[in-house]
Amino acid sequence: MEISTTPNPNPVSDERLAEILAAPGFGTHFTDHMFTVEWTPEKGWHDARITPYGPLTLDPATAVLHYAQEIFEGMKAYRHDDGSVWTFRPEANAERMVRSSERLALPVLPVEDFLDAVDALVRIDERWVPDNAGEKSLYLRPFMFASETFLGVRPSQHVTFMVIASPAGAYFKGGVKPVDLWLTEEYTRAGRGGMGAAKTGGNYASSLVAQQEAISHGCDQVVFLDAQEGQYVEELGGMNMYFVHDDGSIVTPETGTILEGITRASIIELCRTLGHPVEERRFSIDEWREGVTSGRIVEVFACGTAAVVTPVGELRWDGGSAPAPASTELTTRVRQALVDVQFGRADDSFGWMRKVV
Repeated sequence: MEISTTPNPNPVSDERLAEILAAPGFGTHFTDHMFTVEWTPEKGWHDARITPYGPLTLDPATAVLHYAQEIFEGMKAYRHDDGSVWTFRPEANAERMVRSSERLALPVLPVEDFLDAVDALVRIDERWVPDNAGEKSLYLRPFMFASETFLGVRPSQHVTFMVIASPAGAYFKGGVKPVDLWLTEEYTRAGRGGMGAAKTGGNYASSLVAQQEAISHGCDQVVFLDAQEGQYVEELGGMNMYFVHDDGSIVTPETGTILEGITRASIIELCRTLGHPVEERRFSIDEWREGVTSGRIVEVFACGTAAVVTPVGELRWDGGSAPAPASTELTTRVRQALVDVQFGRADDSFGWMRKVV
C-alpha cells in the first residue's frame, strides 16, 4: 500500500505535549495526524494517506449514521526503556478485523495493509508515545465505516478505514483494585447468530443501559448472561472473564457469542505456560455463585486492552450477592507477566511484540 503523507503544519507544541503526556487520561487527547484509506467496488482500496488530524465532513445521508455498518479495533503502542516503540500482537487485531468485516458485510482490508497503516501513524506521531512510567502508552483506534451517501438497507458501496491515536494513562488511578459487578437479568448483549463476536459499536451501545443499571446499584461493571437460556456467563460490558479454582485450573466462557479478545487469548496461553490448565466452556452463573461461596473458586478476574487484567470483587443481583473471592495472587501474577512483556521488561518468548520505531 502506497501511503502519501501531508505533515500537520501546526503540530501540538513540545510544551503542551509534555503537559498532556504527564497526565493523558484516556481518549481525551489525540495526536497530530490520522490515517485514511477508501474502498469502492471499482477501485478497491485506494488513496491511502496520512493527513493532519481533524474533523470529518459527512453527508446527513451517510449510511453508517442510519444502519450502523461499522467496526473497530483497540490496541496500544508501548515505549521501551531504550526508546524503541512496539505494538502488542497487531496481527491478531488485523485478523479479528477481517472476521468483523465479513460479519458486517464490509470489504476486507488485508492484514499487511492494516499493519502498514498502524505502523505509519505510529512512526509519524512517535513523539506522542509516552515513556512507560505508570503504564502509560499510545492507544490506537483503527476503524472502518460505511461512508456511502445512500439510504437503503444494503452493504455500502463506499467504505472508509481510518486510524487515530490517543495517549493513555494507567487505567486504574491509585493502583489495581477489585471491581464489583452487577448481574443483569433483564438485558442480554448478543444471541446465537448475532454480532457478539464482531467488534462493532452496536454491541457496546446495547450494553450501555445495563451499565447504567450497574452503576445505579453501586457496581463498576455489568455481567451479561446468554440470550437463549439466561444461565451462562458471557462477558462484561467490554471485558472477558476467568474463574480460578482451588486446584489451579481456570475456566473462561467459550466464544461464539462473545468477543474473541486478544488479551483473553494471550492470558490463556500465558496461564498454560505457568502450569494452569485453562478450559474454554459454558460456565453457569450458579457455578460462579456456588463456587465463590464454597471456596472452590478462589479468584475471578477480567481482562481487556485498556485495563489489561483486573480482579473481580463482589457479585450483586436483584435480591442477593456473592462474596469477593479470597485471593488475587494469580491475577496479580498474570497481570504483571503480561505488562512486563508489553513494556519490554521481560523476554518476549511468545513473539507477541512488533517493533515499529
